[in-house]
Amino acid sequence: MTHSAPGAAGPALPGALDEAAHRCLVAGFAGTTTVPDPLKRLVDRGLGGVILFTRNVRDADQVRELTGTLRALRPDLLIAIDNEGGGIGHLVAAGAPEAPGSWALGVADDPGLTAACADALAGHLLSLGITASYAPVADVQSRSENPIVRTRAFGADPELVSRHLRAWIAATEARGVASCAKHFPGHGGTVTDSHHELAVDPRPYDRLDLAPFRAAVDAGVPMLMSAHVVFPALDPDRPATLSPRVLSELLRGELGFDGVLVSDALEMKAIADRYGEAAGARLALAAGADQVIVAVPDLEVALACRDAVLDALRAGVLPEERVTEAAERVRRLALRYAVPYRPGDVAAWDEEAGPTAARRAVRSGGPLPEPVPGAHVVDLFPRPHPALNWGGEDLLTELRAVDPTATGTAVAGEPGDAAAVVGEALRAADGRPLVVAVCDAGLHPWQGRLRDALLTARPDALPVSTGLPDPGSALSAYGRGRANLRAVAEVLAGRTA
Repeated sequence: MTHSAPGAAGPALPGALDEAAHRCLVAGFAGTTTVPDPLKRLVDRGLGGVILFTRNVRDADQVRELTGTLRALRPDLLIAIDNEGGGIGHLVAAGAPEAPGSWALGVADDPGLTAACADALAGHLLSLGITASYAPVADVQSRSENPIVRTRAFGADPELVSRHLRAWIAATEARGVASCAKHFPGHGGTVTDSHHELAVDPRPYDRLDLAPFRAAVDAGVPMLMSAHVVFPALDPDRPATLSPRVLSELLRGELGFDGVLVSDALEMKAIADRYGEAAGARLALAAGADQVIVAVPDLEVALACRDAVLDALRAGVLPEERVTEAAERVRRLALRYAVPYRPGDVAAWDEEAGPTAARRAVRSGGPLPEPVPGAHVVDLFPRPHPALNWGGEDLLTELRAVDPTATGTAVAGEPGDAAAVVGEALRAADGRPLVVAVCDAGLHPWQGRLRDALLTARPDALPVSTGLPDPGSALSAYGRGRANLRAVAEVLAGRTA
């Protein structure tokens, strides 16, 4: 029997316990065709899973080769990815099906259509050798100021969110892909992005948005992901990811969840800045998590987290039975979804489900506006979130695909010279229709200033929202996925069915 190396805190660990500790880790890495040697060594000792990102994706054949290489190292390795659809997805270069994102699905409010979109995303994952999806989002968009959930949620009504969760989970399960409802017990009631700092939801217990998570558990979701959010009504001292009250007492005890509970990424500043990733790994497992994610490609961070867990086991501050219990849940999950993997069995999916949902989600304050052929478009949106993928989508590109006479500009992030952007747009739009699109201008005041300047000079301009609807918008897309933007472009060009 192999043993882990002796550590500062005590003697070597038995091989079975060393393997159990490794099963509790999910690691990110760099590379598209080769597996780094440190990752191979982690896999050899029992690593539970890897998480892929855009950095690991070049095209579909390459992803299949990479996942095949990983699976050859260890067939029960869980290969996972964030795959919410809409503007959040890492597989654009690998031919991901177009799906409009959760909020647009909630606006269309057809659970059958949601299931078809989830089926397409899951089928595509399976065809690439990926068997775990960190989706769907179970958060309720409860605060208008929330900077991170927004159109990633199915909506602001817990019952609507619940019914679309059930549809998504069932469709993903039917494909043999593991879904993961996130971020327990909800990130939609915060005004802070936990990627950047610790978030707090100050509401009393009876106002928390637990209903969708109860629905997900009742639907048999195999994984849940915790939130790096403090809920004073539950635990005033620790974020949910590190809280035994939230993870063990509430989720396991009251909600009865017995699947795999995975942490959100430990390098997010809500954990890394306050506790450090390594201490976060130890505390999360002690609190009741079964796996911790270290998504950064620097494997030294993952190794530090692993070492902290091993040292805590040696020192007796992390109970062996807690890690053994967690590893057993991961083992059961892997046997259910990771092995055996048969890519030849992947059935076709409905390529039109996503575009259909996106079209049905487009809304206006009244009748749809008249087409504006040959328009000049100014598409304003925030810089891409560093932790979430952006596939390069913009409204001008999608409009030109259906109206080659359109012109315009895409402005990603606040420009250095806003007056110059306004002046150039007005000159270019002289004698032609003007479309001004914003994405969550309430959170990004520079967009509102540019939009207002353009509308003051051109009161006939058509205002469009590509995030949550901004007041006065003539059209709302409810998302910035390619399918969302194409659906709006079709209305602008008069190409609707």
